Amino acid sequence: MTTSKPNDVLGHPRGLIYLFFAELWERFSFYGMRALLVLYMTKQLLFTDDMAFGVYAAYMSLVYVTPMIGGILADKILGFRKAILLGGVLMAFGHFFLTFEHPIFFYGSLGLIIVGNGFFKPNISSFVGDLYKQGDARRDSGFTIFYLGINLGAAIAPIACAWFAETYGWHYGFVLAGIGMAVGLIVFNKGLKSNVFGTKGLVPNTEIYNKKVLTLNRGKLITVASFLSVPVFALIIKFHEFEHYLVWVISLFLIGYISYILSTVTSKEKKRLIVAIYFTVLYTLFSAIFEQAGSSLTLFADRNVNLVGMDAAGTNSINAGFIILFAIPFSLLWTFLSKRKINPNSAVKFGLGLVFLGLGFVVFALSAHSIDEFARTSMLYLVMGYLVLTIGELFLSPIGLSKMTELSPLKYVAFIMGVWFSANFYGHFFAGKIAKLTTIKEGETNVFTKGVFGDIVEFITGITPDIAMQSSENFQQLYSYLSVYASFGVISIIVGILAILISPLIKKAMSGIH
Repeated sequence: MTTSKPNDVLGHPRGLIYLFFAELWERFSFYGMRALLVLYMTKQLLFTDDMAFGVYAAYMSLVYVTPMIGGILADKILGFRKAILLGGVLMAFGHFFLTFEHPIFFYGSLGLIIVGNGFFKPNISSFVGDLYKQGDARRDSGFTIFYLGINLGAAIAPIACAWFAETYGWHYGFVLAGIGMAVGLIVFNKGLKSNVFGTKGLVPNTEIYNKKVLTLNRGKLITVASFLSVPVFALIIKFHEFEHYLVWVISLFLIGYISYILSTVTSKEKKRLIVAIYFTVLYTLFSAIFEQAGSSLTLFADRNVNLVGMDAAGTNSINAGFIILFAIPFSLLWTFLSKRKINPNSAVKFGLGLVFLGLGFVVFALSAHSIDEFARTSMLYLVMGYLVLTIGELFLSPIGLSKMTELSPLKYVAFIMGVWFSANFYGHFFAGKIAKLTTIKEGETNVFTKGVFGDIVEFITGITPDIAMQSSENFQQLYSYLSVYASFGVISIIVGILAILISPLIKKAMSGIH
């Protein structure tokens, strides 16, 4: 069912354009800073690889756990509009404060971005879903277009911010990221003033919102509490080696709250919600492997790839660049296949997403066949690997965003969107563990150079541990990267194939949702 209206733009609700550009600039700020962060820590702050990976993983994981809290507060009190504005302001402060080189500002800035993202990220995605009625065939296409906005920002930012950082200094790169966030806020506010959203995204219950606690109404109290929570997150990042305790706390909270929701919904909603959880688990694995992009893959590109036309920070734009090229064709493809009733169901798409992700990392590992005397590989493998895993991302990530809004019980939609983003919390936590496997210690090789995985690595790369240990330190570092990428690539392919095999059972549990 499609419900186009006369004032739609390109066949989609007019509000999608404003959310598209708001998200584009917000992602510009986020990915611009992300591209610089590990390099800034290792080159400017002189952190060790282990320390940089730990801080990066803690920061990126927390960025995706706060959306659960932001989703609940938007569902119950704030509404999408106020939550998005609050989140944007917090994130803008965070980017600008990174310009001050002091530990308090460094960790405090990361804390501000974490809290701000919790309000911004789940609610702007839920707002997109709110533009479409249940069963609207344009939904997947609309989310793919929205996903294009995410990746336009993500493609431009690493190159632009890296150029500013390289030309004028690290802090100018962070300033540019902050400007991007400010522009995103301006665009969203213009959409509000133009009334393109109608009555959508407003405070759900003004009586609850205005109820006073400690002389402040609940809306203002949330704003104050948000700023007060920043030091807590800053300390968690600084002492990131204890983050596993937070993982247990978040897991217990999720199990408890989801169990409560399951006890209050109908049998049909219960089945759909279980499918949403299943998709989130698959996305967690996807994220853990995929998110090497901002950490170990950036250092791999810096140390072991013959880069042409860009620096290591700029390689973060390759994936987003391919998204830009393929997002619209994929959007049209899903619509085309739907009209002919041959569009693969979401469970199959998730499996294919994992298969292509794995193949992309196998391509990274195959770069071993182009090693030169300086232990550097051809950039062609880096680009081709990103191309393949980008195809996997388009099969999985925008489809997941779309399905969460359909599979969720209506009154819990923002929270379940937060649960979806919790996959990135867990994913980044485990991505940090994976990245640390790529660090080298004299005379040692990682766990994936032995046994069955050792045989797989040798088959893909043609390199044995003995060859690596008798070579230069640069070669050993390269072997460490490639052995991890080959192993996790194969793991992803196997899980993807299993997901495709059980897809009929998942489709049945979705109760009519494609």
